[in-house]
Amino acid sequence: MTGARVPILMYHAVAADPSPATRALSVTPEAFAEQMAVLADRGRTPLTTAGLAARWRSGRPLPARPVLITFDDGYRGVHRHALPVLAGHGFPATLFVTTGWLRGGYDTGGAPDAMLDWPQVRELADNGVEIGGHSHTHPQLDQLDDARLCAELTGCRDIVAGELGAPPVSFAYPYGYSTRRVRTAVRGHGFAQALAVGNALAHRAQGPYALRRVTVRRGTDAEEFERLVDGRAVGRTFARDRALTQGYALVRRARRLRRAV
Repeated sequence: MTGARVPILMYHAVAADPSPATRALSVTPEAFAEQMAVLADRGRTPLTTAGLAARWRSGRPLPARPVLITFDDGYRGVHRHALPVLAGHGFPATLFVTTGWLRGGYDTGGAPDAMLDWPQVRELADNGVEIGGHSHTHPQLDQLDDARLCAELTGCRDIVAGELGAPPVSFAYPYGYSTRRVRTAVRGHGFAQALAVGNALAHRAQGPYALRRVTVRRGTDAEEFERLVDGRAVGRTFARDRALTQGYALVRRARRLRRAV
């Protein structure tokens, strides 16, 4: 199954009453539990990000009907609501942490909602959740100069390593934005694979530093979730998102060129 297309689900907050800033990209605890039941009922086999990339890198076959469950940023509901559901199914997952947003000694402020603390992150790690990096302050990495880009990656990597005893090997780009320069820097900081967004199924030919994900949000109903997992009509579902992303990419490229002059 090295040529398989794999749904990598991208979650953010799991909360009954999220902040306005995270509401659109949140899911309710009830919806998350129902979605995990769908994966179980359909015989899906969850993998961590590192597990998927390692199999593709080595050429080892994937398990039957693979899927990835990923969370960005580090919101408190991942521990409070998602972990018991994941543990109940025996599902592994990956959490990409913005280290400057988590509660503790590295907090830079600016977190958009209630965040995890480091004891909760360690408990997640102890229960089958891979902890990956998501930068230190959640900037658009492709807009940073080399020094600031390095600081974001180094800070995130070293804080996770210090708190968990090992450096993270997987990374997710904030906002999904990356360029060749950003991907090279991520690789140079010891990350073996990285996830974008793209709202498409992941496959080996994308390369280990540009694996795509599909967004699960508050408006994702049961029927749409099943379509996303099965890879049906993903293009139509996210057509508007892709158009907006392409337009904004041109704007960001123009900004980079102006700064370079």
